[in-house]
Amino acid sequence: MLLILTHENADFDAVASLLGAHKLNPVGIPLLPRRVNRNVMQFLTLYWDVLPYMRPGDWQKTRVDHILLVDTQAMSSVRGVVKNPDVRVIDHHMGHQQHEDWSYHVEAVGATVTLLVEQLRHRGLSLTSEEATLLMLGIYEDTGSLTYDTTTSRDILAASWLANQGAQLPVLRRFLNIPLTPVQRDLYDVLQANARWETINGQHIVIAAATAPPKFDDEISSVVHRLRDALSPAGLFALVQIGRDVQLVARSSRDAIDVAVVAKELGGGGHSRAAAAIVIGKSLSEVITDLEEILPKAVEPMARVVQIMSYGVQTLEPTATVQQAERLMQRFGHEGYPVVDGKNKELVGLLTRRAVDRAVSHDLGRLPISRVMKTGTVTVRPSDSVDRVQQLMLQSGWGQIPVVADSEYASNYPIGVVTRTDLLNFFFQAPQETDEPDMRQLLFDTLSASLWAMVLAVSQEAAELGMPLYFVGGLVRDLLLGHSPTDLDMIVEGDAIKLAKALQASFGGLVHTHRRFGTAKWFVTPELWQHVSDQFLDQPAPDNLTGLEPASIDFVTARTEFYREPSALPEIERGSIKLDLHRRDFTINTLAVRLDGAHLGELLDFYNGRLDLQRGLIRVLHSLSFIDDPTRILRAVRYEQRLNFVIEPRTAELIADALPMMDRVTGDRIRHEIERALKEAGPVRAMHRLYDLGVMHQIHPALCWSQETAVAYERVPKILKDPDWLAASGTASPLFLYFALWLLPLKADEKEAAMARLKVRKATRDDVISAVDIQESLAELPQTPKPSEVVFALRFFLPRSLLVVRAASVDPRTTELLDRYVKEWMGVKTAVTGNTLREMGLKPGPEFAVILDRLLEARLDGEVKNETEEKELLAKILHLAEKHVEPPHRAR
Repeated sequence: MLLILTHENADFDAVASLLGAHKLNPVGIPLLPRRVNRNVMQFLTLYWDVLPYMRPGDWQKTRVDHILLVDTQAMSSVRGVVKNPDVRVIDHHMGHQQHEDWSYHVEAVGATVTLLVEQLRHRGLSLTSEEATLLMLGIYEDTGSLTYDTTTSRDILAASWLANQGAQLPVLRRFLNIPLTPVQRDLYDVLQANARWETINGQHIVIAAATAPPKFDDEISSVVHRLRDALSPAGLFALVQIGRDVQLVARSSRDAIDVAVVAKELGGGGHSRAAAAIVIGKSLSEVITDLEEILPKAVEPMARVVQIMSYGVQTLEPTATVQQAERLMQRFGHEGYPVVDGKNKELVGLLTRRAVDRAVSHDLGRLPISRVMKTGTVTVRPSDSVDRVQQLMLQSGWGQIPVVADSEYASNYPIGVVTRTDLLNFFFQAPQETDEPDMRQLLFDTLSASLWAMVLAVSQEAAELGMPLYFVGGLVRDLLLGHSPTDLDMIVEGDAIKLAKALQASFGGLVHTHRRFGTAKWFVTPELWQHVSDQFLDQPAPDNLTGLEPASIDFVTARTEFYREPSALPEIERGSIKLDLHRRDFTINTLAVRLDGAHLGELLDFYNGRLDLQRGLIRVLHSLSFIDDPTRILRAVRYEQRLNFVIEPRTAELIADALPMMDRVTGDRIRHEIERALKEAGPVRAMHRLYDLGVMHQIHPALCWSQETAVAYERVPKILKDPDWLAASGTASPLFLYFALWLLPLKADEKEAAMARLKVRKATRDDVISAVDIQESLAELPQTPKPSEVVFALRFFLPRSLLVVRAASVDPRTTELLDRYVKEWMGVKTAVTGNTLREMGLKPGPEFAVILDRLLEARLDGEVKNETEEKELLAKILHLAEKHVEPPHRAR
């Protein structure tokens, strides 16, 4: 026999789950628990005749081999159940320890009913109106009518299906809002009178305790719901002594408070927003003591302003005009500016974009902003809670709240700002798919000992100056991908030059600054690296240095940028770290790790960069990014191929839309990005992708990509491993080879036009064209040329041009001739030189070249084999030309 069971003190989700399980398993008996909540009992009393339940008192001891548990993972005692029955569980409560021999279907949805409704839909089963209503009650009660944070889209879809099956909403309203009984009202009054507010980890919770009247047999959850509605705490823990036992009912309205943790510790269960437990054989005071010890484990620290604020806020003076403010808002995209009195540096108000737009629409652009701003001094401090920010925004109507220093003696001059967007991102940003990494530990594990010591040194100096300090962009991205950085360039919120000079004063070295851009370069000698390592490592030793430490560290003041027109180079202004990250190209490059003092290791991810990193996506940061700078199109391809990621669909659409903007970009900027792509480990993939996206054609209509060129690219590394070619080419760069191979198939006029568009340097242009000349020279040779004919055809070409033709060649004859030229013939020299001829009394002139070429020809073609034979040939040459050459004694 199959018996379907749920937990005691059953709510609508539990009892409705019994019904859903029975509909899926008609042979099973849905046995009600001994205790159900009062509103559930009232519903069952009214609809009993159309429901399939069995009362506990009607159960006759029968052999039960199979148990189906719904909305619980604990099996109650039932007569007739065999010692080791087959047990299946369907539940939505996560985190319970599972029995090895039981089978489980547990998923994080708002109600267990949702899991059963999904199966009912899949099987095509239909429901009566009463059944649909009961199942809907189960979902609505456990999800707060689909408003709790634990509600999922699956719960909403299940409720929608039940509505189509005939669920009656008026019945839901009636049974979800049952008035309290007189005895429940008495208990409510005692609990409210005894309610004690506690602040744990910054969260405000209520602990309410009471002793139930004698013979109390009503349910407590309705009382707790009313108490929560009246007090509105972040968390409510109600403890009621009933006889020798204590019943806990807990509710939470915040993700930071997980009441299931408390219930589990006390022997019960539930989910993060609603849980319960019965503590057997303990007094109320003992359970209160236990609760107070458990609570810190269940309550996460409250979020503070410092976690979401931006430093380095821009301000305006009251005398600034509306027109000036409008230009700044258009330039930087800010929705508001704190207004600060220029004399006493005190906050006097907030200027909003709405106020500016209204003033401009009424032709009041010349008014001082003091006439249109919101006056007042609404501020928060870094240590204030995020909740306080929310309250202030609601009370004041300010969408940007200036942040002032924590010190009570500090002025109210803003050191940062919290915006409405910051708040929304904090409350509603989707959780990460994986746990946040321990960036401090990751830095320690990944960086060499000397680099880690330097991070500690700079971190300490920045903390003493009160300057937030960050690793940003590619360095953080590569850290999370498991790559070891070799550079330590850092972003400073404040004054990068001041920090660099402070480091110079503490440790030495040279500092070069660029005040206009707020940048500084600190030159670090090996001795300085050693000094820092000795000071900041627990076990200093000479071998802490790898020899690969960078010779300098760049410090850059956080900044923002503005494009006056599409495709132009940006104008730079100082800004906050958030603005600095906002100006970057792709989400995966917007990650930052804070480094100063106690903040070392804090990960900043304002734009879901880590999520895209986990998913392997290249996502542009904003929709006009490619319009502002079309070279980002080439960068997107480069990152996609380097990281083996995928350009996500919307970004691909934006690339296609922005392709015509490439026409506005100078050739040298485009060439620079192509060269960077050619330096990647897999240039074939990058070039192929640029062709597929239409980028090549947009740069110049003749530019293309073919499988033949791809094969030629693959040959380059192999040829450069050949010691003879490597020795011959010397410093030949693979970059030139790839570039020339790309252009080689073009017609002469197309090649010239494409190189002109890309602003290719003259030397490079000449060598690319030389590759074509080499091909033509080889084609003009006899089918089986003499070695001298090959040498005389190729000797004036640079080795890197020869390499291009060798990599491009699919003709065995051409390949053989080039290989033999480099390996055998190119290095052949004559014993006789120009000096030899001069010593013989011959006057230098064109004849020297003729004579030496004739001797080289003889050497190459085997006509002479040694110096003696060569000199004999020379004598014959001179004899034949004797009347044109002065006798040797005359020269003397």
